[in-house]
Amino acid sequence: MNDLVRNDLAQYVRAIPDYPRKGIIFRDVTTLFCNASGFRRTVEAMAGAFRERGIDMVAGIDARGFILGGAIAVELGKGFVAVRKRGKLPAEVYREEYSLEYGVDEVEIHVDAVPAGSRVLLVDDLIATGGTAMAAVKLIERAGGTVPAAAFAIDLPDLGGAKGLRDKGVDVFSVLSFEGD
Repeated sequence: MNDLVRNDLAQYVRAIPDYPRKGIIFRDVTTLFCNASGFRRTVEAMAGAFRERGIDMVAGIDARGFILGGAIAVELGKGFVAVRKRGKLPAEVYREEYSLEYGVDEVEIHVDAVPAGSRVLLVDDLIATGGTAMAAVKLIERAGGTVPAAAFAIDLPDLGGAKGLRDKGVDVFSVLSFEGD
């Protein structure tokens, strides 16, 4: 994806200052999703980066990661695993606590969601500090899979999440990057 396309897509990402708390600039991808061409190009870029990588499944993180992850799973012809917030899954789950830049939360997956040995592409809308993504990696590994790669619509590199994933051996791809957030 060239810089011209990235700049075009970046215009559809709304910046909301001081949300959810003072000092944070929230990058809202729902405005990108509302633009059919921008949404399609984002999904195609994310899926295209992994088309020939031997991915068995796609896991999306609640909730915007479901939108992207589901579309990428269809694009790649793979199954989809939901990484949900606590209390949203009906069967037996693995649970992992993680820290956000503005608090603590928990995510879960069903214990039978990932067949043993599956190579799972982790997907979310944005990587910031990486807490949610690292918790999802732990859950997928606990369920018997591996996470060779993760894809995000947006990276906030100054917050270090992508670097943390790379340090754990996870290849990271992002369509857009916003410095200083």
